[in-house]
Amino acid sequence: MTQLAESLAPASWPSHTLPTEPVGSLPRPARLQRAVLDAEVGLAPQSELEAEQALAVRDTLQRMEETGSPVLSDGEQRRQSFASYPLGTEEVDEGPVFAVFADGHHRVIPSLTEGPFVFRAWAADDVRVARQLTSLPLKQAVISPSMLSLMVPAGGLGDYTRSEFLDDVVSGCAEDIRRCFSAGASRVSIDFTEGRLALRRDVRAPWAGPDALGGFIDLINRVLDQLTPEQRSAVGVHTCPGNDNDSAHSADVDYAELIPELFQIEAGTFWFSRRANTTPIGLRDSSANSFVFCLRRPLLRGC
Repeated sequence: MTQLAESLAPASWPSHTLPTEPVGSLPRPARLQRAVLDAEVGLAPQSELEAEQALAVRDTLQRMEETGSPVLSDGEQRRQSFASYPLGTEEVDEGPVFAVFADGHHRVIPSLTEGPFVFRAWAADDVRVARQLTSLPLKQAVISPSMLSLMVPAGGLGDYTRSEFLDDVVSGCAEDIRRCFSAGASRVSIDFTEGRLALRRDVRAPWAGPDALGGFIDLINRVLDQLTPEQRSAVGVHTCPGNDNDSAHSADVDYAELIPELFQIEAGTFWFSRRANTTPIGLRDSSANSFVFCLRRPLLRGC
């Protein structure tokens, strides 16, 4: 087994222990929330925000390690948004509606105003910071190519065609994952909340619909094709009904519609958000009081 394979291989679990690992973001401390707001309106310098982010990352890793978790994450404390970290600011504008949540509020998709598309920042930047603070295995979330694909219209941007844009997205996402492993991540999670949302038929989110899901899966597989088999086995896909202001965007979509399609993705692991007190999978659920279960290849065994 190569050195990379040894670092990425999942450890054996004792028979009396329920295997667990973190998925998704964690709540920000009040001080960090304040610093984010102050920085946005110019009341605090960027250095002050970065200092609070560093404190939050250190505290998150320490607390997670104290729980006995075999894999740690920084809880995305340094992220303004999982959907926009690769983007710059000057070439981005407000785009169409991404999701309408159950309570009626909505979120929009950032929209590129010029091409070509390139990553302006990398998820590996977060891994590098966390790696200095712990020797335990690290897990890092990355943006999906499907989310990025929504940021340019079908007609492209002038001479920059949509096909060229998608090629750049796939190359960028593959490099994003490779950089995470190089920076010290043991596992990488692709955020795929739009997978479940794609099956929600809502005219207010014109991009969504069953036809979109097949294109999303194709893009993710194109990214995975650019990784080594060892890297692919350490990459997972996370999907959920979303949660923003305590409201979900696709809790009314049955997982039974999504899962057969999701397993066409050549990832090593799949994570599904489920309520702790709900009926078996295949029925609709809510993100409230949720836990996540996962399945791993090659036998899609529970982990």
